[in-house]
Amino acid sequence: MSQADTATATFEAHRSRLLRIAYRMLGARSEAEDVVQEAWLRWVAADRSAVAAPYPFLARIVTRLCLDQMKSARARRETYVGAWLPEPLIEPEAEGVDEDDLTLTLMLALERLSPLERAAFLLHDVFDLPLGAVADALGREAAAVRQLAVRARRHVRAARPRFPVAREEGERIARAFFDASTSGDVAALRSLLARNAVLHSDGGGKVLAFRNPIAGLERLLRLFAGVRCKWGPDRAALVAPLWIDGLPGYVSRERGGLVQTTALAIEEGRITAIYVTRNPDKLRHVASGLPGPGAGAPT
Repeated sequence: MSQADTATATFEAHRSRLLRIAYRMLGARSEAEDVVQEAWLRWVAADRSAVAAPYPFLARIVTRLCLDQMKSARARRETYVGAWLPEPLIEPEAEGVDEDDLTLTLMLALERLSPLERAAFLLHDVFDLPLGAVADALGREAAAVRQLAVRARRHVRAARPRFPVAREEGERIARAFFDASTSGDVAALRSLLARNAVLHSDGGGKVLAFRNPIAGLERLLRLFAGVRCKWGPDRAALVAPLWIDGLPGYVSRERGGLVQTTALAIEEGRITAIYVTRNPDKLRHVASGLPGPGAGAPT
């Protein structure tokens, strides 16, 4: 095998994990793919004979590229219209729940961390890099990185579900929620939603969405009943139930052919949070894999 083939094979063996690191850092699939492509170019140009362990070396490149990108990303979010949600990462059915155990809820908790705290937590706690390798990636002393990770764990701990929902149960609740919310079935919604449930909707200023979270059972019941009265029963078609960033949910086609993803956080059999992504810029990779506009719910 030539040196070029060896370099390619080595990188491809780690590409999936590098893409997950970048996505977890940035919350944007397209930006993560750009970062991994840049890491590939740097890998090809590097003196690979001096690299004893490719994965930590590549993870360091990706991390530093992400840290640079996060500065501009955070500035863009300050002017973002309405709620910001990560681009939905669809879990392949064969793989089950996200292999790195980071749900969308936890990703939003990571957004409250500093870039260095986020990187330390992800690399050490999620992607299992040794502390020394994380310190090298961040350009910090190991003791400082340990403190970064400790602070991050403290923030993230409260967002971890106490009782993760089983796959079959999550899919049942997601399907029931779609049926109840689109039909305006208040009694069914009352049985599905927790008293403190909250809805987050991301339209990015591109399409109609709620700019602020809507919290509380009674407010949500009035909301879904009102939407049913305004748009009627045929405003949405279920395209496919699926898992989004480790949460049960579905992709639907709304009025006008708009693609939407809905992910549900579930605790003790009740929905505690609803995450609706409507921004078309964040759904291109989802929409490209869907059947035509006339598709409805699978049988």
